[in-house]
Amino acid sequence: MSFLLKRLSQKNSWNKVFKQRLTEPFHLNIIAVFVFIFGSFRKKVAYDLVIRPQHAFGLLNAADQAKLRGFNDVTVLEFGVANGAGLMNLIAVADKVTKETGVNIHIYGFDTGEGMPEPLDYRDHPEYYNTGDFPMNKALLEEKIKGKATIIYGSIKEKIDEFKSTISEKAPIGFVAIDVDYYSSTKDVLDLFKAKATTFLPLTYVYMDDIFMPHHNEKCGELLAVSEFNQAQSMRQLSYHRFFENQRIFKNANWVKQLYYFHVLDHPYRSELKRDRKTYVLDNPYLKFEGNKKQFD
Repeated sequence: MSFLLKRLSQKNSWNKVFKQRLTEPFHLNIIAVFVFIFGSFRKKVAYDLVIRPQHAFGLLNAADQAKLRGFNDVTVLEFGVANGAGLMNLIAVADKVTKETGVNIHIYGFDTGEGMPEPLDYRDHPEYYNTGDFPMNKALLEEKIKGKATIIYGSIKEKIDEFKSTISEKAPIGFVAIDVDYYSSTKDVLDLFKAKATTFLPLTYVYMDDIFMPHHNEKCGELLAVSEFNQAQSMRQLSYHRFFENQRIFKNANWVKQLYYFHVLDHPYRSELKRDRKTYVLDNPYLKFEGNKKQFD
């Protein structure tokens, strides 16, 4: 609660409240007050009442999907840790998700530990970022997260192959937060998505942090890296789900448009032709037949 009050004391937080929350239907905000006070964790995720709702949605749904597939563990990654606010939020949310689902969440963060590297060219948006931006207080952060998450230091390009070889198929990747700002760094991150299919959930959630600012476009930054990845891969696809916004109670939040789905088309689950379930039968209100739930009298 104290952390929430501290967040609300910041001007940027109130800008989000006015622009993204209070523009929603009045009755939904009233209901949200009651959910905040009396609701379960799952309800609070549905009403975007957990700090960094993209983390809450991604982790909860990844854990649900993992449990459905028979896994007890799932892996979550953050690329671009900086001073660790996002990583610490992932830790806090993961604790609640584990209590809700019983699924253990393994958290890894990737960062140079020394701030932003030198930009490549205009594709890295030097108009926004500078070499050395977003440094990390390593000692303090490591002390806070000890035993709860692992930070992998160094350039992503140098570390990603080694990491891919260590991913356990018993704890597949279910959520990835990408906040590395540059096109060149994002391109290195996306090399992760070429790993063995079974090291991912068949549908993995990916949060793209740096796509909302005016200068971002499909010729620069994260969006260019995503476009190039999709063109180069025949069985892997990073895409924005066009109807995801309609599935949310609150639709105006930026994060809803920043969440992508990673489709692992060569995952064994997506090629199984037989399912151990009853045959689906569609109801028809104009016909009378056994099992039809919508027929007219």
